[in-house]
Amino acid sequence: MDYTKQIKEIGRGAKGARALSRGDAQALFGDMLDGRVPPLQLGAIVLAMRIKSESLDELLGFKAALDARLTRVEAPSGPRTVVLPTYNGARRRPNLMPLLAMMLAREGVPVLIHGHFDFDSRADPFALLAALDLPLADSAAHAGELLAHRRIACIQVAKLSPGLDALLSLRPQLGVRNSAHSMTKMIDPLPGRSVRVVPVTHPEYLDKMTQFLRLDGGRSMLLRGTEGEAYANPARRPSMTGFFDGSERLLCEAEDGASALTQPEAGIDAAANAALIGELLAGRLPLPAPLQAQFDACRELAGC
Repeated sequence: MDYTKQIKEIGRGAKGARALSRGDAQALFGDMLDGRVPPLQLGAIVLAMRIKSESLDELLGFKAALDARLTRVEAPSGPRTVVLPTYNGARRRPNLMPLLAMMLAREGVPVLIHGHFDFDSRADPFALLAALDLPLADSAAHAGELLAHRRIACIQVAKLSPGLDALLSLRPQLGVRNSAHSMTKMIDPLPGRSVRVVPVTHPEYLDKMTQFLRLDGGRSMLLRGTEGEAYANPARRPSMTGFFDGSERLLCEAEDGASALTQPEAGIDAAANAALIGELLAGRLPLPAPLQAQFDACRELAGC
């Protein structure tokens, strides 16, 4: 592939750049995942895409390239597996994504948590998962075994897509995120047997992700995440939209104002965060209504 030609298309700034065709985007992202693009040109490509923003066709092309290279996880019998990405960690408030996962697993809904973490200024979600004694799989096959026997598994995205993990690892070097950070939230290691929870950080991406999920198929939930993590804000319930093989339905409307029951108080370090989740799971602290609403919506999508 002529990477210089592709850079000329996408690298003319936010107004002058042109989007790649779906086929060209698939071929380009495939080469990026396979490590074929020279470092200088790879940096130019990811920064150009960052400035231009991906078109819908480019996202669909990127996803097709990723699907062709993603290691699959065997889905257990019963309800669909809820897939939760974790790539941000906690910044100012406790991370309650594992609470949602543990609530679902307790009710028999399998949950796969996948992620990558490299922030210095946030609390590591994998340290939190370890503090909660949630099992970390060392391979996709191991993740399938954990889902079958324990109904919950955690896995580093490097075990599912080493190429995607390598692209994510460019962030500390370049200082900004790239297209891989969008794609990680939409991977599907259990096609046809999953419910992807897709958290959006910035509200302007909701429309684009809605269009993407309509066309990508499968079952998924789209919501504005909390500090980038895949759980509903405990203080203000976000809108939650469900996608059922191309059709969509509003599962939960957004709250107009902050709830009277706000975010439970706790530190964001792994020990304090895990202790808070334990209190919420045991019922010694009231469960925030937005988390209950998300739990109910995930169960519906999973086929419970």
